[in-house]
Amino acid sequence: MRKTKLVLPALIGLAVVAAAIHFLGEDDAPVTAAPATASLDQPLPVWPVSTPAGNAAATLPVTVSDGGPEAQLTRIFGEIERRELGNALQLTETLLQQYPNYRLAHLIKGDLLLARVHPIEGFGAARGASAEQVADLRAEALKRLQAYRDRPQADYVPRYLLQMRPDQRYAVVVDTRRSRLYLYENDRSNGGRPRFVADYYITQGKLGADKFAEGDKKTPIGVYHVTADLSRQKLPDLYGNGAFPINYPNEWDRRRGRGGSGIWLHGTPSDTFARPPLASDGCVVLTNQDLEAIRNNLQVGLTPVIISPEVEWLSLDDWSKERDELNRTIENWRADWESRDSDRYLSHYSREFNAGGQGYADFAAQKRQVNAGKSWIKLSLDNLSVFRNPGKEEVVVVTFDQDYRSNNLNNRMKKRQYWVREGGQWKIIYEGAA
Repeated sequence: MRKTKLVLPALIGLAVVAAAIHFLGEDDAPVTAAPATASLDQPLPVWPVSTPAGNAAATLPVTVSDGGPEAQLTRIFGEIERRELGNALQLTETLLQQYPNYRLAHLIKGDLLLARVHPIEGFGAARGASAEQVADLRAEALKRLQAYRDRPQADYVPRYLLQMRPDQRYAVVVDTRRSRLYLYENDRSNGGRPRFVADYYITQGKLGADKFAEGDKKTPIGVYHVTADLSRQKLPDLYGNGAFPINYPNEWDRRRGRGGSGIWLHGTPSDTFARPPLASDGCVVLTNQDLEAIRNNLQVGLTPVIISPEVEWLSLDDWSKERDELNRTIENWRADWESRDSDRYLSHYSREFNAGGQGYADFAAQKRQVNAGKSWIKLSLDNLSVFRNPGKEEVVVVTFDQDYRSNNLNNRMKKRQYWVREGGQWKIIYEGAA
């Protein structure tokens, strides 16, 4: 019998997990360690627990990693693939000791115990779960294992985190296709380079991503920020250990006609370890353990939450080039405003510019009139952040503290701009107070 090989994306099921599992050759068969004639009246066979010599990865752990169950699940399914069902059962029981209300682990254990009696034909063969519940748990397992085996490379970063302001300690990036939340630190010792910290399984809207309207059961796509920290004492049990609302819809969403509200990062009910990948009304849902793990890293009013249909990764060289280009563009805009040359200044604005009901023509006329009354302008930008908006459109969100001084007016404000690429050049399409 030739050795099997797992083809990703796949889940090592107890036999065949839908069409996503591919075993090769003769091993494509029901899982069993007992004769098909075994009776419930007979003692159940006891599987041996073994540790293959020289295979450090097969060593049974004393505890499960605090990072979540993915490593343990990977090893459980690996033991099943190797027909080491005793090892798989022991690993599953260890997992349940750490997460007693983890339904997926209970289902795996039930299947393993059933396999002692007779061959089983698929995932969720043990009675007690509906077809819908089994499908949900299968989907969760697939997402967890795919993300665990497809983690970001150390020398690649999300394209969206071009520049974080100095006091933004962390950023959150959500990949809805992978059902994954990535936490990045603002590594100021390396010039503000994003440094990968951890990643977590998440649940999104029942109907997927790209929210457009109230009640559409979708999770939004875009650049957002945490706006509040709601403790569990203030919330129904549905939200678990707490919630962090984000500012959906943002200025860009409203410009594109998107609506709805109440999009939060939150936990799971007290009797639930994890929810299926597509199960919320649009929120991003973590396990309570994972919510607690990131809670102290989320800063109200500061932490960016970038939700993408599929994260784009850049090498550090390409990331640096893209960041430098945008920082030069922003600096040129600042210098051209300070120069009082209205044509140069207005060349940075899109003809599609609109803010507060004011289109480009009215905005340009007003700026020319204001500049005519200035003998000097000094402009400084502090706490600059630059985040690329996910999606097909080339949009960048720029936020900064603006200190404007002139011969007849001084003003400080927090400003947000949206830049779009038009004809190969970045142009401002919206700006206003943040």
